[in-house]
Amino acid sequence: MPVGSIDVQRLFMQAVISRRILSQKLAAKIWEKCIDAVRTANETVHIEYRDDRASWDSFVTQINDALNPLDLEFSRMHDEINGTELYAVVNRKGDEVAQMATEYSALEIAYFKAVLEQIMLAPNESFCVSSLAALREVNSLQSAMTKSQAETTLHSFVAKGWLVKSRRGRYSLSTRTILELQSYLRSTYESEVIECTICMEIVTRGIACYTPQCQTRLHTHCFNNYRRRNHNCPACKEDWTSGNNLTKLRPVGEAAFKDGQDQGRRRVRRKSTEEQEDGEDGDEGEAGDGQEDEAEEEPASVQSQPPKKQPNGRGKGKKKATREESVEEDGSPAPRTQRRKSTRR
Repeated sequence: MPVGSIDVQRLFMQAVISRRILSQKLAAKIWEKCIDAVRTANETVHIEYRDDRASWDSFVTQINDALNPLDLEFSRMHDEINGTELYAVVNRKGDEVAQMATEYSALEIAYFKAVLEQIMLAPNESFCVSSLAALREVNSLQSAMTKSQAETTLHSFVAKGWLVKSRRGRYSLSTRTILELQSYLRSTYESEVIECTICMEIVTRGIACYTPQCQTRLHTHCFNNYRRRNHNCPACKEDWTSGNNLTKLRPVGEAAFKDGQDQGRRRVRRKSTEEQEDGEDGDEGEAGDGQEDEAEEEPASVQSQPPKKQPNGRGKGKKKATREESVEEDGSPAPRTQRRKSTRR
């Protein structure tokens, strides 16, 4: 089959998939090289590369038209810190089959979701979790995973670009995760996801207005660009430049974390009404790990209490009745009761 213009898209997609996530400048350069390769293989193909935004957007539209039947999308977002325009191929189908179509095992995916949940539920909009708290998540898995296996898996998540580990040893979501799992994050953590007031993309690192009840959240690069032209909050209109108001702006992300916040009980997402109706049995087993632990620990504490002694042999009838009830509940007689029966005989 002779080389044609359609091969530009094929070569481009092969290059993009091998790189996972890439900047717009690099993607445009790859597009140019793909055109040169096709024209070299077939001189009769007339394709011109144009270094302008309209041509690039048109090419991206063509790519997405080809990917649409596969439920894939060549999606775009900006880096939260420096605002670099990034692209990646995203799976728009969020079913279990699509989620399992990765290089990780089902157990490793379950562990990733557990760590991701703790990041999304982190207090004070810090969107991060400590290494110790991340390793503790192996206890929430239904299948067994050792702490050493979890540590190796965490290193893999960082190496493959799914998580970011800071100098303080805290894990947060990477740009790749936010881009590729954006639909999952918005549907699963609807109450926890916050959007940039300017660009409307997900914010896990940035700036928050200090005014009570103000919902303004901005990426760092969006905040810097906004300040060049405006001095007031886009929502509450508070003057950020008056006095020392700039120092009052609250951070979003790891800078908002306070020591000791992740040393309490494990945070669990509250399920929506639809999820509760779809799986009541599952909710009973998952809705409150802490409640289950308390329910399991209470009988143990009761059983560990020694029976009160009855003075002068009084209350033997009640004591015997209590022992008979325990025999019926446990299904096996208590040893002391058996010895008493054998003595009477």
